[in-house]
Amino acid sequence: MLTIQKVDTNNKTHVKRFVQFYYDLYKNCPQWVPPLYLDAYLPLNRKKHPFFQHSEGDFFLALRDGEVVGRIFVGENKRFNQYHQTKKAQFYYFDCENDFGTAQALFDVVFDWSRARGLDTVIGPKGLSPFDGYGILVEGYEHRQMMTMTNYNYDYYPKLVEALGFEKEVDFVSCYLPAESFRIPERIERIAQWAMKRGHLWVKHFKSKKELLSWARRIGETYNRTFIHNWEYYPFTPAEIDYAVQNVFMVADHRLIKLIMHGDDIVGFLFAFPDVSAALQRAKGRLFPFGIFDILLEMRRTKTVSGNGMGILPEFQGTGGNALLYYEMGKTILAFKQFEHVEMTQVAETTQQMRADLKNLNGVEYKNHRVYRKVIG
Repeated sequence: MLTIQKVDTNNKTHVKRFVQFYYDLYKNCPQWVPPLYLDAYLPLNRKKHPFFQHSEGDFFLALRDGEVVGRIFVGENKRFNQYHQTKKAQFYYFDCENDFGTAQALFDVVFDWSRARGLDTVIGPKGLSPFDGYGILVEGYEHRQMMTMTNYNYDYYPKLVEALGFEKEVDFVSCYLPAESFRIPERIERIAQWAMKRGHLWVKHFKSKKELLSWARRIGETYNRTFIHNWEYYPFTPAEIDYAVQNVFMVADHRLIKLIMHGDDIVGFLFAFPDVSAALQRAKGRLFPFGIFDILLEMRRTKTVSGNGMGILPEFQGTGGNALLYYEMGKTILAFKQFEHVEMTQVAETTQQMRADLKNLNGVEYKNHRVYRKVIG
């Protein structure tokens, strides 16, 4: 018999079952990269996760004869709805066995929860944090997940949600490039040099991880202002900025983070991260006693780097800032003499200029994550 149980986030047994099901479902999947347990438990802590300071949501389990066979989260990001004047609910943490009845039971709860709050559309997967991966993987199942910056799922997931009436909202494509592609053409170098000389732009380099973290709040604020025209944008709170940037930068190499400056103001940024997926797989969710050391070693030996954050403030676009970003990325990647591969991770199809730039660099689109929507009003 199939039943749906609302997770009491103050009940340790409920929370553990919600988290552990994910690890059990994918434990034999060679492409899956397990998140650290510390990170997996945090979204269910309503006192610590900044999403719950301004919005609401609930977690649910699907049980068959007492055994967990599925899970899901449904919530309303009130800041998003207020900014866009919409009535959207969002789902995340959708994982289940390959069974339509299980998926239907989970989403029936999502639809009921949403309608009870006057919401008319459900979108997702869309996470609780600005740096959670978007969408369900619909292409590229044979490739390993890029750390935990993206989601990985079995190929039956799209079939289940589409059978429930969900349609495409937006795609996030990841591109693969050999590092040699970032030997920037002379024309781009000239534009970058012009932007620095005539546009009064300059590049901020970090001397240490400590210095990078001291800039985290300012970087987060610029990130927030850069993507105001993007599909997923809403005004982040200071707590959300701190949560997202601090967590991301904990696995960053300060030499791969660059800022575009105009005087003392940050007007652009480049985030690149050494791919530590293999170490995360070996850690199996546990940072201690040895996981942390293996991750640090993997940062030095990995041959792949992920570009997962690049942008220029709207008012500085068209002034050579984009060229300066690519020029700086090329210099950085090639100077390391470590990386052979580059993944540009989850570029939204709505960011037309960046998609065009990646094609000009001979980028190969090899993963696609799809965010779905269903009108329920």
